[in-house]
Amino acid sequence: MIDNSCERDIPLPATLPAATRPRVLVAMSGGVDSSVAAAILVRDGYDVVGVTMKLFHDGGEVPDRPCCSLESVNDARRVAEHLGIPHYVLNLQDRFSRDVVADFVAEYAAGRTPIPCVRCNTFTKFRDLLEKADAIDAPFIATGHYARVADGRLRRGEDDAKDQTYFLWGIDRAVLARMLLPVGNMTKTETRALARELGLITAEKAESQEICFVPDGDYVKVLERELPADAPALAPGPIVTLDGTLIGTHDGFARYTVGQRRGLPGGSHGPLFVIALRPEDRAVVVGPREALLGRGIVAREMNWLVPVPPALGTSLLVRIRHRAVPVAGTLVRRDASEVEVVLETAVHAISPGQSVVFYDGDLVLGGGVIASGRRALPLHSSAPQLAASLESSTG
Repeated sequence: MIDNSCERDIPLPATLPAATRPRVLVAMSGGVDSSVAAAILVRDGYDVVGVTMKLFHDGGEVPDRPCCSLESVNDARRVAEHLGIPHYVLNLQDRFSRDVVADFVAEYAAGRTPIPCVRCNTFTKFRDLLEKADAIDAPFIATGHYARVADGRLRRGEDDAKDQTYFLWGIDRAVLARMLLPVGNMTKTETRALARELGLITAEKAESQEICFVPDGDYVKVLERELPADAPALAPGPIVTLDGTLIGTHDGFARYTVGQRRGLPGGSHGPLFVIALRPEDRAVVVGPREALLGRGIVAREMNWLVPVPPALGTSLLVRIRHRAVPVAGTLVRRDASEVEVVLETAVHAISPGQSVVFYDGDLVLGGGVIASGRRALPLHSSAPQLAASLESSTG
């Protein structure tokens, strides 16, 4: 049963009782990871304050998700009571709607595939968490993310299968000096085991794999609710092959993503995949699987998490999807608005709107939003031999 008192926006007090221990503000989602993070900090002697972020409007369609629901707010409160720490609910509904949901809709309407979790971490969770931490004189903030911070640098989590640095590239570099990630050195199995040992009610709670504000995993419902009835993104348009041949029609290009196979016309010599979306003429471009291969990435909205961004010609590891194996690449262009990298091996479905994150081993160098993928990058004076080799190898 949900405790309805948790639905109120409870502001953090301007001051809390004095304490000699370092104070830390912990984001508690009501899941096992953030619950254990709070418990570890209590065990380690911190003055812990728990907060849960309320992201949905009262009376709206609230998804039944293990995180971000009213039930999860209640679970977080119960964990805080068990640990003997204060707990507050932060009302971030308007900011979340503006910075995350509206951006999600706008990106799909523009033919791109966004990652709202990145946007939420960048513009809502960490920014507002830090603001509230300052209000209560807390020098530290903490979350249950599987990542590590050492010497002000963000590093991949110990459990590579659970590493969440792909979603954290957009945070302000200055935040890292104040960030604590207590479960970053643990595996998920270890986290659940500790939760059981501590008697936390979230020990067996399922984790969310979907976008928190998308009911039933159907993002089109959100687009239909938020976009006008005559939005081009949801209007009929052509399905064409790479050479421009018309092979069918669709009910809105926003219903498709790069790499998708489901819902495409049959009758070709082999399976077809979505290769690109063209909002200017509402076309969905399809082709064989090999047409999805890309050897270059152009990224924008870059955020570097190291003091000095990598120089041209630097070798790095490149990840274009969460849990995808990073591939080796080389930085061949970096200017004020975008970067380009050449990949040593081709990857499938480089999707505009998705994130690309750059690593040096387990160190997160930074990341950006994919603007486009290329089968071959143009020549650049900084790496002419590499680019020329790429051109000749891809034809």
